[in-house]
Parts: sequence; C-alpha cells; structure tokens
Amino acid sequence: MVQDDNRKPAVLVVDDNLHNLELILAYLEDLDCRTVAAEGGLQALEIVRNDPPDLILLDVMMPKISGFEVCRKLKSNPETADIPIIMVTALNEIGDIERAIQCGTDDFISKPINKWELLTRVKTMLRLKHLTDKLERTLAYLTEIEQNVQQTRQT
Repeated sequence: MVQDDNRKPAVLVVDDNLHNLELILAYLEDLDCRTVAAEGGLQALEIVRNDPPDLILLDVMMPKISGFEVCRKLKSNPETADIPIIMVTALNEIGDIERAIQCGTDDFISKPINKWELLTRVKTMLRLKHLTDKLERTLAYLTEIEQNVQQTRQT
C-alpha cells in the first residue's frame, strides 16, 4: 500500500469546552495540518473509527467518557494503538499523570495551554508519526521483496 507523503497530516482535537476547542484549533492554524474537532469522547471514537487521524489532542475531563477511557480504548485496539495521543489537562497531580501514562498517552500538556509548547509538541509528534509510518511501509516493502525472492528460488 503506497501512501501519499505529501498529504497534510490530520490532528483530531477533542474537548467538551467549546472555548478550549476553538483556542487549540486557532493555535494549530500556524501548522501545515488538517484539523478535525470533536466535542466529546464518543464523537472522537467515531471520528477515529471512520477516518483515523495522525495525532489526537485529547482533553481529560469530559462528560460521558473521560479522556483516560478514550485513550485506553484507542491504545488497546491494534488498529488505533499507533496513533499518538497528547492529553491536554488542567490536572497536575502526580496520580493524574500516572493514570494518563497507564492509559497509554504519548505525552501531555497542562492547561492553560502555552501556544509555543503546543506547537512544538504537535510538530514533534507528527514528525515521529510520519517517520514511523515510513519505516513500517519500508519494512512491509522489504518483506514483500524477500517473499518474492524466496518464491523465485523455489521455482
């Protein structure tokens, strides 16, 4: 499967607070990426199921389903486990950070959000995701070549 390396990466922003959602989306306008917004965890899971993003910025404290639970569900599913997740939280207790890590988050940002910290972390995660995807495609290609060589030798 060949993927277009020139497509813009997609960032899913999940927050039940409309002001926070709009602020993060405005900050991300400085980056060369597509943004998708979800106003809660259930909507985020549906978006990921239909069109997996390259990165998720995930609020922790949300009604119905918390960011912790969304993260746990995504990281336990082999189809979505490799999507990087940055948890965005006003929580700053050590226990909350440990819980986020146990759920599988790749990084976290504390509220109030510093624009430059957000942009730096998002750029870093997107670069990492791009390189990881490229490595996986290369390994799949090499495996395919190896199998073709073995089949050729057997005939």
